[in-house]
Amino acid sequence: MALSDVAEGAAVDSGAVVAKAAVPAGHKIATAEIAEGESVRKYGQVIGFASTAIHPGEHVHVHNVTVRDFARDYAFGADRRAFELLPEAERATFMGIRRADGRVGTRNRIAVIATSNCAATVVNRIAEAFKGDALADFPNVDEVFPVSHGQGCGMNPSPESIVNLERCLIGYARHPNVAGFILVGLGCEDVQPATLARRYGIEDGPLARSFLIQEVGGSIATTKAGIEAIRAMLPIANAAVREPVPVSELVIALQCGGSDGYSGITANPGLGVAADLLVRNGATVILGETTEIYGAEHLLTRRAVSTEVGEKLVAKIHWWEDHFKRFGGEMNNNPSTGNKKGGLTTILEKSLGAVVKGGTSDLTKVFDYAEPVSGPGLIFMDGPGYDNASTTGMVAGGANVVCFTTGRGSVVGWKPAPTIKLASNSTMYRHMEDDMDINCGVVLDGTASLQELGEDIYRTILAVASGEKTKSEEFGFGDSEFAPWRHGAVT
Repeated sequence: MALSDVAEGAAVDSGAVVAKAAVPAGHKIATAEIAEGESVRKYGQVIGFASTAIHPGEHVHVHNVTVRDFARDYAFGADRRAFELLPEAERATFMGIRRADGRVGTRNRIAVIATSNCAATVVNRIAEAFKGDALADFPNVDEVFPVSHGQGCGMNPSPESIVNLERCLIGYARHPNVAGFILVGLGCEDVQPATLARRYGIEDGPLARSFLIQEVGGSIATTKAGIEAIRAMLPIANAAVREPVPVSELVIALQCGGSDGYSGITANPGLGVAADLLVRNGATVILGETTEIYGAEHLLTRRAVSTEVGEKLVAKIHWWEDHFKRFGGEMNNNPSTGNKKGGLTTILEKSLGAVVKGGTSDLTKVFDYAEPVSGPGLIFMDGPGYDNASTTGMVAGGANVVCFTTGRGSVVGWKPAPTIKLASNSTMYRHMEDDMDINCGVVLDGTASLQELGEDIYRTILAVASGEKTKSEEFGFGDSEFAPWRHGAVT
């Protein structure tokens, strides 16, 4: 892999190979003869097949590598490690917020949730009333934030999408980082507060209220009612205080987006080291994006704690294969244009780099999209590769911190959880330092090992979980990233 732009004729691989063409930074150069049709390997795994003969020194990319189906040895449980937890007395702690039901939050926020797009503007107006100095008298309340989206109506023929949306709405309302919430609907759409209340056992109370715009008397009246409801919640929410709690109370979403050729050798494995440290302390880490573990799923099934867990993951892969066929697509439509510009050639290569975010511990469970998760250890959540949809599901499932790796420079955040952004290379980190929390390019620069990077990421996670603000929080990301996975027909 080129650590910087390689000129035609330059010596690479310790002088063993001469570049036959200019190769951009982050891209691949062949170090051996690869016959047409032969597998192309990186990380010791198949990342594609040569569509033409590739000679040593040639640029290896989309012009000479293709994807086709190939056999993977799932070998359920063959590589289990019997990962040992640290003795309880040696486990780390952080400063968290213990809720009445025993769960622990890393933030103390109030959510204003639209049950459909018809209420989106109203919930935004309600939340806007609490910007600036409006919370000055309530220092323990981090924020009042809106949850708006473009769904909730015209969804009758798509029960899967309704289930996904409802799980996300309820997951955000009941999130451990949320002290209180209000649900706002219009009154005639498919998804309404009353429906959610019946289905999920929600009752109005001091920290849970619901309104229908058509019943209250319109947008202005509902905005006023919502503001008054939140004002009544603030003194109660402000009573929350941080206290030392074990790291086992952390649920970490492991996410990547805008990946490049360096992501799989710096940011993602560095996060994997941190994930192993978290698991040793009893925490739960969530790996997801089913379409972005495709071709690397065998590395997870071999670490599954049981055949049942491994088979459940494989079943998710097969569902996605069928899903793409029904709509005339293919799994290798991913990587994106930006991924390819950054050096990623195939979905297989991208997946192999992405899966290492989960570290090396055993895969303990597989969950449906936005399903409430339980650990401890490494778990998997089904979902699409689209960052906003995937992370929305993980947060709805209970993730109280998000770790997001990027090589191209994705700028994102998912309230109510804080988002830590990890840059895969120093060039992008310096260029976008106002958005990036950690520079993982130090591994390429030779100033830190992967182990040292992982330990730094781990310490940062504990600091953020204890209240330290991330760059995305400072900027205000998170009001527009709620995006439940939607699939099926729309009326």
